[in-house]
Amino acid sequence: MSASSKKKLRRAEQAEKMTEKQLAEQKEAKKLKLYTTLAVVVLIALLAFAAYSGISRAITSSGIRERSTIALTIGEHEISNAELNYFYTDAINKFISQYGNYASWFGLDTTLPLNEQIYDQESGTTWADNFLESAITNAKSVYALADEARANGFTLPEDSAAGVDSAMASMDAYATAYGYTSTASYLKALYGNGATEKSLRAYFEITELAGAYQQHYYDSLTYSDEELRAADKVDPRQYNAYTYNYYYLSVNSFLETADDAEPTAAQKAAALEAAREAAESLTTDITTVEAFDAAIAALPINAENTSAASTLSEGYSYSKINSLYADWITSDDRKAGDMTFIASTSTSTDENGKETETVNGYYVLLFGSMDTNEFPLVNVRHILVSFEGGTYDSTTGVTTYTDEEKLAAKEAAEAILNEWKAGAATEDSFAALANERSDDGDGTTGGLYEDIRPGQMVSAFEDWCFAGHKVGDTGIVETKYGYHVMFYSGDSDITYRDSLITEALASADYESWYTALVEGTAVTKQDIKYLNMGLVLSAS
Repeated sequence: MSASSKKKLRRAEQAEKMTEKQLAEQKEAKKLKLYTTLAVVVLIALLAFAAYSGISRAITSSGIRERSTIALTIGEHEISNAELNYFYTDAINKFISQYGNYASWFGLDTTLPLNEQIYDQESGTTWADNFLESAITNAKSVYALADEARANGFTLPEDSAAGVDSAMASMDAYATAYGYTSTASYLKALYGNGATEKSLRAYFEITELAGAYQQHYYDSLTYSDEELRAADKVDPRQYNAYTYNYYYLSVNSFLETADDAEPTAAQKAAALEAAREAAESLTTDITTVEAFDAAIAALPINAENTSAASTLSEGYSYSKINSLYADWITSDDRKAGDMTFIASTSTSTDENGKETETVNGYYVLLFGSMDTNEFPLVNVRHILVSFEGGTYDSTTGVTTYTDEEKLAAKEAAEAILNEWKAGAATEDSFAALANERSDDGDGTTGGLYEDIRPGQMVSAFEDWCFAGHKVGDTGIVETKYGYHVMFYSGDSDITYRDSLITEALASADYESWYTALVEGTAVTKQDIKYLNMGLVLSAS
């Protein structure tokens, strides 16, 4: 098999062996996500500009052209090149912050100008074009939402305004840290010649206003019990939780070819048959995870793989399950111990338009259980005693604490709990201690968290919340943040199932509202010649 063929096979196998967690994350990424407000990310490398002399240099450095030349009209707003450059640069920042170390995987060379690299071969668009379209899309969304907010008398919340102040202050700090003589010069390096502190603040304020109004609208969506019950009847399985184990058998694993030899049609057919037989063997007289894993380990292809075993998918909602077998897993007649195997296929089309379906492998499935999620959410109060000291690892971003540092936090938590027990020992007295002593919150909420749902908190904290406590129960829990003195305030009035239904209804209604609002906003591209389309992200 040739090196290129092996590479293709490896890629195909890796794609097919994508874990349930990764598939779930992909689906979550496609779900509704509110606009991410204020995220000031510094570029990996600051912008580099060509040197000009005389009047030309003075005009370029002043930023007059960038601020006076209109790049877009959005509704009734005229957006200058300087203003669009904030959206453009932050679109790049977002990509770099997420994928910077893997930019080459996407075909981006950070040492070359963005407008000299093709992003899409079919359309001929460049990476600069791609980031520009993202910038325009974000700008359209922001201005549409901000206009709607103002039309409804919604103003920038105090905490959002404080976030803007903090972001501007961070610019001052970054300017000093990177050795710039002023914040103004740092902003020009980061966002282009037209950037100023005044216009950057305006950019932060409008994006914060848009994001806050989005959240405000989403939070305003409420539903009656009748509406919840009606929605539940449409497709009840959407709000259940399913637990099962799966194992993927790749046809490639059964290919028998000499090194550097292309597999023949007969070898491919033999590999396909061997994979199917293996899948059938894993579903014969097996009803437990232990037997399933033992059979997997006994497969000849796993002779040198001592860790071969099935993967547990626990508490998955219908939307998170691989669509290939979601209907099998969620069937009404499914019972514990049921097994099956399902082919994973891909379709290719040749130059004559003929389609060919290829079986890449088989998913072998063992059903575990189904939960209707009809348990109540919970309300708790807590007092956080944070760890102090620690050693920070700049490479991993993790702070490690010694046993002595952890013990100090634990003893402090125990002292607080004993103090509460020695006093009135009521929920009100616990709330008062939380306001006074907790390292979490602003000292006004009494350490209260309401309507806690699975997956919301760190595992140890959450495990305590759902351990079947009654009102007034207390305890101490260790998490990565420190020690938490816990007080069980009671069950919520809403079940987890109803919270899922509410979320689904709100997401759908929000999406309809948002789409209509943004699509109803007109955008016209004008003169973008002062946008830095030839930006180079890092030095060669």
